[in-house]
Amino acid sequence: MEPVRIMWRQVMEMARDTIALLPQVAVALVVLILTWLIAALGRALVSKAFGRTKLRPSLQDLFTLLTSILIWVFGIMIAAVIVFPGLTPASILAGLGIGSVAIGFAFKDVFENFLAGIIILFRREMRMGDHIECEGIEGKVAHIAIRESHIRQTDGQLVIVPNAMLFKNPVYVRTDQEHRRQTVICGVAYDVDLNEAREVITKAIEGCKTVEQGDHPIQVFAQEFGESSINFEVTWWTGSAPVEQRRSRDEVVTAMKRALDDAGLEIPFPYRTLTFKEPLPLTRSNDD
Repeated sequence: MEPVRIMWRQVMEMARDTIALLPQVAVALVVLILTWLIAALGRALVSKAFGRTKLRPSLQDLFTLLTSILIWVFGIMIAAVIVFPGLTPASILAGLGIGSVAIGFAFKDVFENFLAGIIILFRREMRMGDHIECEGIEGKVAHIAIRESHIRQTDGQLVIVPNAMLFKNPVYVRTDQEHRRQTVICGVAYDVDLNEAREVITKAIEGCKTVEQGDHPIQVFAQEFGESSINFEVTWWTGSAPVEQRRSRDEVVTAMKRALDDAGLEIPFPYRTLTFKEPLPLTRSNDD
């Protein structure tokens, strides 16, 4: 019977301690409810304040999230001190510091992507709507979140990329500038006058609507002696978006082909001459 009495005594002591804590628990719940209301109000005020600025929407969301987290941390600390009077803010922060080390090791990749996302959000060189390429992934930046970024490829597929990959590896921003250079190789026959061919090609490109002719000149350089042609390196500038690049290349190639044909300048194709070391034997058919 003695063990039963001891157990009963312990249960009663726990019940008394719990009843004694009920007022503190009630106050702590009120504090948490107030924290929820203040966090909602803080998010609304921050969103309204940054909504009047030219700050990126992704950065506005980041500051709103950080404001909410900060309010909740203070609210939970106050509630914990109320329920457990022995706790102090210093001891809570010390506990959080020790716990954060363990959590940091356990969730290393998550925090790495989180910090990389914050840095990417502050970048001016890469914005939502830009066309980028990184580690073989190329497409339009559809969304930048805290942990990941969404890349919409030109074929319509959505690729979700960890922010750490965009932070650690080279990122090619295709649309950082309004215009981007295009280059094609155009060959003419060896008996063609190169100056005449250069002039015909240049005038053909100048007549293309997709070619930017302001600050960037059209360049046509004789590049090399090919197997069956003299090859020109033809360079011009057009819109930086992938569809603009493809549209301009189509228009320029079509215009050069038409202009060279109209001028009677040959665009040769490779010739093949077959030689045999010994005469080939001729066989007679049965009809002969």
